[in-house]
Amino acid sequence: MKKPIFWEKAKKHLIHKDRRLGKIIRSYPSDFLYSKSDPFYTLARSIVGQQISVKAAQAVWDRFEKKVKKVKPKNVIKLHHMKFKSCGLSKQKISYLRSLSQTFLEKKVNPSLWYNYADEQIISELVQIKGIGRWTAEMYLIFNLCRPDVFPLDDLGLMKGICNCYNLEYPLDKIKAEEMSQRWVPYRSVATWYFWRSLDPIPVEY
Repeated sequence: MKKPIFWEKAKKHLIHKDRRLGKIIRSYPSDFLYSKSDPFYTLARSIVGQQISVKAAQAVWDRFEKKVKKVKPKNVIKLHHMKFKSCGLSKQKISYLRSLSQTFLEKKVNPSLWYNYADEQIISELVQIKGIGRWTAEMYLIFNLCRPDVFPLDDLGLMKGICNCYNLEYPLDKIKAEEMSQRWVPYRSVATWYFWRSLDPIPVEY
């Protein structure tokens, strides 16, 4: 597992810019974000993780992965509805996972092109897929492409982490969060990852 090439530079930058965030970063000296290279895997896992806690998402994903054996579009699309359900997946998420599988099987997207796209270009392409909104697309940018400056404003864990770090009242106003995030540019993905890390005993992954 290789850390992103910018990780150590980003840590130094953030520690220098922000004392409180720096304290969190220093608490996890050997932890880092690592990328899953399979686009389908990352997107499927992000769908499973929508609007639930990291712990709950991990439990559902573990059951899902056990049922499907290998997380590939052809295996997911063939999975029986009751097996999906037994993993703890809602009707809506089942339809999203099937839609994602169909999209990949029909080659309606070409993830190999995304490496050369700007973040917003990738987001606009991903949100065309049923069940993928901006948050899920941002998880893809962070966890699959390791883009350094993504700030997912709709992520509740991120907002909680910021509030805990700076003793602010939760929920945090998005405009205020966006303003605060300017001090972490150009490494907002790294800042986000450490705010998540401060909340959970297991690192977030998609």
